[in-house]
Amino acid sequence: MAGPIEFWFDFSSPYAYLGAQRIEAVAEKHGRAVDWRPFLLGVTFKTTGMQPLSEIPLKGDYLKHDLPRSARRMGVPVQMPQPFPFMSVAASRAVIWLKEHHPEKVSAVVRALFHKAFGEGGDISSAAAVVAVAAEAGVDAEELGAAMPDPALKDKLRAEVELANEKGVFGAPYMIVDGEPFWGHDRVDEIDAWLASGGW
Repeated sequence: MAGPIEFWFDFSSPYAYLGAQRIEAVAEKHGRAVDWRPFLLGVTFKTTGMQPLSEIPLKGDYLKHDLPRSARRMGVPVQMPQPFPFMSVAASRAVIWLKEHHPEKVSAVVRALFHKAFGEGGDISSAAAVVAVAAEAGVDAEELGAAMPDPALKDKLRAEVELANEKGVFGAPYMIVDGEPFWGHDRVDEIDAWLASGGW
């Protein structure tokens, strides 16, 4: 099998939510896996000088119109969680822990957490909320709950954020295919075409 598609994301990104709905189907079509790579946009914004779209004049208004329109086209539910944006540290740590200890459950948990946040408008900002969602997706709640406050897990997330910066990741979703970067959920179709043609 060829190398995986790196899917860099922050759980607080509604566009990463949309991208997560389709990236696995495209990856599977081309004999690829998806490498789910959580990072923290808040840290990245300090490098880029940006801020959440919802807080930028004019762009925030566009987001309110564009997000439900894109979701309708894709046939997926969307409901903005309140408050927004929210802290995604706990959810990111959970995914990093799962990748090491239960990699077969990563995809289901990522999709479940995204659905809770943007499909239902629910809360995934706390460790307790994350563990509850992961448990519904088949993860042992006691095992994950015990791992969440581990300082080593915090260090691993910090290292992932630093790696994202080194790779040039500046938004979410940010996908890397054989070293080729693509930014935005609307680039999933372009990734499909890129892989089908061998690039251009």
